[in-house]
Amino acid sequence: MTQTGTHAAGVTRRRLFGLAAGLAAVAAAPVYARAPGLLRGAGDIRRIRMTNPRTGEAMDAIYWIDGAYIPEVMHEISFFMRDWRENQLIAFDPRAIDIMAAAHRLMDTTEPYNVISGYRSKVTNAMLRSRNRGVASNSYHMKGMAADVRLRSRSVGQMYAAAMACHAGGVGKYTRSNFVHMDCGPVRTWGR
Repeated sequence: MTQTGTHAAGVTRRRLFGLAAGLAAVAAAPVYARAPGLLRGAGDIRRIRMTNPRTGEAMDAIYWIDGAYIPEVMHEISFFMRDWRENQLIAFDPRAIDIMAAAHRLMDTTEPYNVISGYRSKVTNAMLRSRNRGVASNSYHMKGMAADVRLRSRSVGQMYAAAMACHAGGVGKYTRSNFVHMDCGPVRTWGR
């Protein structure tokens, strides 16, 4: 993913990445008692770190600063989260990224998420559903509102607990497959 470019305010992303290290220490600590507080209290900068082993791509991006999403970065996130099987993308819901970023902060790690699945086209979802009855027919993945992720440095249980603490969407625990599902749909949990 590109590390250069300019957002609407005229600040280059390269400069934002340089500022991030210093500002990360200054950013407000999240409020854990309620989900809206957690997401609002994420500080003046929101960052997401992800890799995709299937495409070989990696992304470490500040996507929100001073109360606004950075449109160019959100487009890059949508591209990163695309259905790589069908090479299709849609605008990925920023609320799902917020949940992922907030859970990541709660786990206090700099390791990037390993993205198993982001956006899924209807074709891909149907193919996966034919192979696994656990795949929902009307999955939030098909709406660009969900991601399945894992971390080497955190257990599925730790990731599940951090995502649940956000109280901001659906969280599924898949212990045998070693990943956690996070979406920005209604608040609900499931797991095995």
